[in-house]
Amino acid sequence: MDVRPFWLAGRPVTGDAELTVTNSHDGRVVGVCSVPTAAQVEEAVAAADAVRKEAAALPIHVRAEALAHVSRRLAERADELAHLITQENGKPLFWARGEVNRAISTFRFAAEETRRLSGEALRLDTEPAAAGRLAYVSRVPHGPILAITPFNFPLNLVAHKVAPAIAVGAPVIVKPAPATPLSALVLGEILAETDLPDGMFSVLPVPNDRAATLVADPRLPVVSFTGSGPVGYAIMDQVPRKHVTLELGGNAAAVVLADADLDWAASRVALFSNYQAGQSCIAVQRVIVEEAVHDAFVARLLPAVEALVTGDPEDEKTQVGPLVSVEAAERVEQWIAEAVAAGARVLAGGTRDGASIAPTVLADVPADTKVSCEEVFGPVMIIQTVSGPDEAFAAVNASKYGLQAGVFTRNLDLAFRANRELEVGGVIIGDVPSYRADQMPYGGVKDSGVGREGIRSAIADYTYEKVMVLTGLTL
Repeated sequence: MDVRPFWLAGRPVTGDAELTVTNSHDGRVVGVCSVPTAAQVEEAVAAADAVRKEAAALPIHVRAEALAHVSRRLAERADELAHLITQENGKPLFWARGEVNRAISTFRFAAEETRRLSGEALRLDTEPAAAGRLAYVSRVPHGPILAITPFNFPLNLVAHKVAPAIAVGAPVIVKPAPATPLSALVLGEILAETDLPDGMFSVLPVPNDRAATLVADPRLPVVSFTGSGPVGYAIMDQVPRKHVTLELGGNAAAVVLADADLDWAASRVALFSNYQAGQSCIAVQRVIVEEAVHDAFVARLLPAVEALVTGDPEDEKTQVGPLVSVEAAERVEQWIAEAVAAGARVLAGGTRDGASIAPTVLADVPADTKVSCEEVFGPVMIIQTVSGPDEAFAAVNASKYGLQAGVFTRNLDLAFRANRELEVGGVIIGDVPSYRADQMPYGGVKDSGVGREGIRSAIADYTYEKVMVLTGLTL
């Protein structure tokens, strides 16, 4: 099998070690990529640092056209990329196609936002002492960005870091997840087709135990990390003077109130507790149901869960595939067993076959079990009954996480109340917490992280405001 090169300062290079990527469904090898040496990593960082001024000065049209080119080429290679994501990640082809389409949009949105980048003029002569003065406020990149990306969206979550970096004129070094580096390497191949300067990007598939050196390097003043809370906050503690953005985990709640459309709520909760095999930080994990509709809702939910198509992720009809590894599935199996031992009832699923966990519904789950208070990152949901909106919103907030929540209601007052009271970064009314539009601000509070993704939000995170004051003007 051919060894894929990595991308060092815009050119394909090989190192002295290899990383083998396997398919979690059947264990077959789907690709081998080269791993950079320490010297090659240093070369990539030095190149990013050397080009930082040129990158910041790139004309808007150069940045925008590079981003538009990537969007077009992703569209042209969409089928290839969807199959690649399925092979390296285990994600069903149905969802992999959706991820590719989202990445296409992410780069298109970035190209559009880049063309809208402009400074702001502020008259300062609102006070006599500032007569004749005008402020020009612009945004300036902090500098080169280290982007550390997860396995669950191996293309689009890379796009959410690379696209805004190019938009603001910041070099970017991508460290993809070791389980799923292949999609990021294809993205590097497409970036190499653009007119971006050498050093503008590198894709370095180094092992996780070598990431700390990159995190500590002072030439990379921005660290953008998506992954687990312990690792994210360890990064923030390691480099407290850097600009660190963290998109971390969650145990997202879907609230089903008495006035909800129960058929719609059941179908959406069933699907989005199990999409990506639950390996999404906004997958439905906690289902909080008002007592008045609990039985009717569960009667709709369980058939919807059981109707989900599981199996081979390369089958176009499959909705729920394997987890990323057997080890990941074994952990989820252990968490289910812990909950059952503590008194939980299994209403559906609960079994493991290799790297796959059957879509699982649990009831009567003690609040201190892992499936209740931690991020399960698997196809598992728990059902909790509450007396009404007061108890429902309190239950959502009784979590150390605060990424997104979904509230099924048709009551506008309750919708706005949920928005006021829920301690999360996003409140989705009438749908599951798993909804995300790639142009909207996305991120959490509490242990779900700091900073926001979404092109415009990430542009703000990657830059600082700079003020120039003009003096002696006739305004």
